[in-house]
Amino acid sequence: MHALTSLLAVVAAYLVGSLSFAVIVSRFMGLADPRRYGSKNPGATNVLRSGNRTAAILTLALDALKGYVPVVLALVYGPSVGLGEFTVAFVALAAFVGHLWPAFFGFRGGKGVATAAGALLALNPWLGLATLATWVVIAAFFRIASLASIVAAFFAPFYQLLIWGTEPALLAIVPMCLLLVWRHEANIRKLVAGTESKLGQKSAAAHGDAHLHAATHPHHKPPRQQKGHH
Repeated sequence: MHALTSLLAVVAAYLVGSLSFAVIVSRFMGLADPRRYGSKNPGATNVLRSGNRTAAILTLALDALKGYVPVVLALVYGPSVGLGEFTVAFVALAAFVGHLWPAFFGFRGGKGVATAAGALLALNPWLGLATLATWVVIAAFFRIASLASIVAAFFAPFYQLLIWGTEPALLAIVPMCLLLVWRHEANIRKLVAGTESKLGQKSAAAHGDAHLHAATHPHHKPPRQQKGHH
């Protein structure tokens, strides 16, 4: 019975992780599909390239929550139904895998940075904060989100081992970090070539899609242009 409950918890976490909020939020706000411009990655950083910060912030928050909430629910309610620390670790990993290969979006997902951060914060808040601090420092210094994500992913397992030792949570932390670095393979090549885009850099393709959206919606009112002085 406990095995079935554990399996259901893991499957439920995967399905929650499969909600691609970059696509959902973009559709809701009438923006271009993030899988069609920039890095073509359905994540908050690529949504930011559309120029809409609100959409990017919403995507970031919701992607983090879909990693955080399943783990917290498993931690709080799991013991009453026989779920142990190993199941909690697999719940975290399942939510992350759902983001990478979402069942509802043709298994074309993002890189999982926000979802991994949410899962880490739920598994071990101090580890999550240390990893986030690493991301912020690298991002602030270099202004490159992919580099910050790769460095943070590299250090997270070492933080866990050096400070908290070997725990069942490592069953989620190590695979998540390895998969996260692997999903940044194209970014690593761009970093080596010096062509990686920086935070806040807009995508021309996204603006082209936005103009197409306006043209195909006759009731959409374009922004008023300011009168110039000649």
